[in-house]
Amino acid sequence: MSRVLVARLDSMGDVLLSGPALRAVANGTRPDGSRPNDVVLLCGPEGAGAAEMLPGVTQVHTWPCPWIVNPAPPATDELTNGLIEFVRNSRIEEAVILTSFHQSPLPLALLLRLAGVKRITGASTDYAGSLLDVRLKPGEDFPEDQPEVVRALGIAQAAGFGLPQGDDGKLHINPSPDPDDELVEELASKGPYIVVHPGAAAPARAWPALHHAAAVELLEAYGHRVVVTGGPGETSLTATVAGPSAQNLGGRTNLRTLAAVLARAAVVVTGNTGPAHLAAAVGTPVVCLFAPVVPAIRWAPYGVPMELLGDQEAACRNTRARNCPVPGHPCLSSVTPEQVLEAVERLLGGVSSLTTRRKVWKP
Repeated sequence: MSRVLVARLDSMGDVLLSGPALRAVANGTRPDGSRPNDVVLLCGPEGAGAAEMLPGVTQVHTWPCPWIVNPAPPATDELTNGLIEFVRNSRIEEAVILTSFHQSPLPLALLLRLAGVKRITGASTDYAGSLLDVRLKPGEDFPEDQPEVVRALGIAQAAGFGLPQGDDGKLHINPSPDPDDELVEELASKGPYIVVHPGAAAPARAWPALHHAAAVELLEAYGHRVVVTGGPGETSLTATVAGPSAQNLGGRTNLRTLAAVLARAAVVVTGNTGPAHLAAAVGTPVVCLFAPVVPAIRWAPYGVPMELLGDQEAACRNTRARNCPVPGHPCLSSVTPEQVLEAVERLLGGVSSLTTRRKVWKP
């Protein structure tokens, strides 16, 4: 059995989107019949929690990549040599580097070569020389406008790893062994609920907080129970959004517990952020408030029923901006809470109820 390193060095959502590719490397059969199923996942600090939840991963190694992590750590001898020594000591024979269209696999490939990795696969628009043994050319060997899941699978397949028979190619996580059972059981005991997750890592991807709060109010007026989730640094935001009557779980869930909460939800309302992909990984439909700073065809929730909201042709389109470059943030601020309610109802199959209970939201 050989050891294969798979690298996905950025965010939680990106790591989750690499799940099918990881399963292909771990469980798929190569043309020669071999099954190299000892997988080491190399990820960044933001992706480590998600990496621990992915099927097929034998070991997770966290490394703060100086050309991807923001803010970037200094590219010191200690940092780079630490990775080289880890790879050498781990007896890594092969590597598959998963990247998005704006990332290059070549800096990491160089470090892996110095660590003695014999075979490396990646996708690069730049000449790779001796750094890649298998090089895919984006735009030539595969189209750029495709889901990140499909892109990652294509890179794994170029390395010779195909999904095993019976694998549906969707996002999955391992069943959580240690969620906050008391919290999750309490939620489930009170009946169906909608999750609203208002936070986003980048301000340009966030729907305004007061829009979220108004959407929660509308959802409750239509008889839906609402649970608001968020991280430890988002408790003020979740309190605003939850208002006096929605259940506020801001700061109360770790990633495994959040996954359990999302898995039991009827629908999740969120932006282009990690929990959107976590919801997809547990099979829950998503209303996604998606700012077009990156293409929805690549990063929208994959493999679950979804409603995509937001002006995908807005002036911020494809800018990759973290802060909205357009005054007023119109791509998302133009989405009304009423439209979110309608999207939730469509996913639930309750469109007809809106014809007699329609409300008009005024900001």
